[in-house]
Amino acid sequence: MSTHPDDFRLTPEAVKVLAHPLRSRLLGTLRRGGPATATTLATALSTNSGATSYHLRKLESVGLVADTGEGAGKQRLWRAATSSHSWAPSELSDDEDAATALGWLERDYLRLFSTDFGHWLDVAEAWPGEWQDAAGMGDSWVTVNPDQLKALRRELDEVLERYRDADAAPDGRRVTFWSAAFPLEPDDIPDTGADSNDADAAGQGTDADGRRTGRS
Repeated sequence: MSTHPDDFRLTPEAVKVLAHPLRSRLLGTLRRGGPATATTLATALSTNSGATSYHLRKLESVGLVADTGEGAGKQRLWRAATSSHSWAPSELSDDEDAATALGWLERDYLRLFSTDFGHWLDVAEAWPGEWQDAAGMGDSWVTVNPDQLKALRRELDEVLERYRDADAAPDGRRVTFWSAAFPLEPDDIPDTGADSNDADAAGQGTDADGRRTGRS
């Protein structure tokens, strides 16, 4: 679920391509840092340019990255094709390989969040107090049905979009904003007579960073 005008909806083929440790990191690096060559990306991700070029072409084949056409000589300059991607598990569940790939991808984003937030905690004391007070994490709970949950997430996306479109403050820094919504009692599974659209309420929106998560 996303309000980004250029959001990429993951197809079964795209999620199977993206669910790879290096490909996921390549896409996230291009979204965070902007266009780069395979050599630059390989250095940043501690791999080799041959493997990087191969995986960039795989991402290109499903529309997740693109060649800018501005590379020098034989060096291709790559960019992320969109600023985010999203998905709904119900749209992928009929393809067993795609469903398995999505499960890996979601857990990879969970690992990414744990790593990134853990690094912030490691260095937070070196930051000014006002930043330490402004950053952080928290949790809350509400009682909603699937339609209400989707509406709630849309409203949160709209708030983030307003800040994304606003002019940056002189002392502004880029901030990653992760969110997750899931049942408070996950073992209390609704009976099979429930609305078949319920599964779509768990559809995710990135960054990687999402990334977050679609911007991974």
